Amino acid sequence: MPAGVEALLAFLLAGVLALLLVPVTDRVARRIGAIDVPDDQRSLHAAPTPRLGGLAIFLSVLAAALIWLPWDAETRAILAGAALITTVGMLDDVYELNAAAKLLGQTVAVIVPVSAGVTVDSFTVPFLGQLNPGSVDLLSLPGGGAIDLGDVGTTIGIVAMINVINLIDGVDGLAAGVCAISGVTLAVIALSLDRNAAGVLAALTAGASLGFLRHGFPPASTFMGDTGSNLLGYLLGVVAVQGALKTNAVIALFLPLIVLTVPILDTGFVVAKRLKYGRPVYKADRWHFHHRMANIGFSQRRTLAYLYGWTFVMAALALALRFVPYSDDHGHFDVLWTAVMAAFGLAALAASVYLVYVLEILKLRRFGRVDPVTGEFGVVDPETGEFEAIVPRQ
Repeated sequence: MPAGVEALLAFLLAGVLALLLVPVTDRVARRIGAIDVPDDQRSLHAAPTPRLGGLAIFLSVLAAALIWLPWDAETRAILAGAALITTVGMLDDVYELNAAAKLLGQTVAVIVPVSAGVTVDSFTVPFLGQLNPGSVDLLSLPGGGAIDLGDVGTTIGIVAMINVINLIDGVDGLAAGVCAISGVTLAVIALSLDRNAAGVLAALTAGASLGFLRHGFPPASTFMGDTGSNLLGYLLGVVAVQGALKTNAVIALFLPLIVLTVPILDTGFVVAKRLKYGRPVYKADRWHFHHRMANIGFSQRRTLAYLYGWTFVMAALALALRFVPYSDDHGHFDVLWTAVMAAFGLAALAASVYLVYVLEILKLRRFGRVDPVTGEFGVVDPETGEFEAIVPRQ
């Protein structure tokens, strides 16, 4: 069976199973007390909501993987790591683990597939050629073994991706939608590079995300919780390594970063803010993109429309970089196709600049609006949501 067909079937099965299993996990969450109670400081939902939807995502991924992924050492290690990261997320959803315990659990889960070969041994960088971090030993082990730079870098990268997805999961449907778009895009890229197992894994990850989204779209009846966001970040990180980074294609190094631009930028912005103001990087706040949008008056659905749209544009750029024949293997550029590629690049740049403007990340100005209670015209600080009157309404 062609790999593309297997990926499509895996996508459909995972999606249907997630759709059907979420109500079951809701009942489990209510029974064991895994309920997200609104927090006035940062929550955007109003009612207590079960948060074990990620368990449905895991079961859907597992079922599809057992059918369509090759049953080799890498697959077994990936699924074992997925089970571990899901367990860590469930414990956090029920007992609220501290930051150190979560990070330790994430790291242990990621080490499982990395030790089985899901690691970046080499990659190609423009103008520098092929780099081989896997050939650099950082630590010699008893018995002749060693820990190399490639394994360490891969572990850090996947753990970072887990936390990137976890941090954007603050508004109904955002993490699931972004992961669905990213998963489909990475599946297409991986299959085109003949990384068939990674393509199928990306497809079933996208399918499970989309199946959950039927219940998680605002107003959400359930949340995926850390159970789901940790798992999806883990799977996308593994897919990025297997499907793009482990190839010799020059552009492959950048494709996952472009596809996942929105969550990466959101996390980078928030971490930079926390460091700037001397706050712990793991402490929750209202500096995420979706919180800023809420502070300036966006509904949850409008927030999703903007962030989904931005993700779609970046995914289109990644696909264009992979498939538009703007250059041959010798650095010669085709004028027409280069113009097409430039159009995709300009669209991505325009979308990014527009979102920076809307979110006022660079503080170009603050939005003027009328307070519905007092009738005064003023500005709203997008970081705090506080209204400051300028002049009375005439």
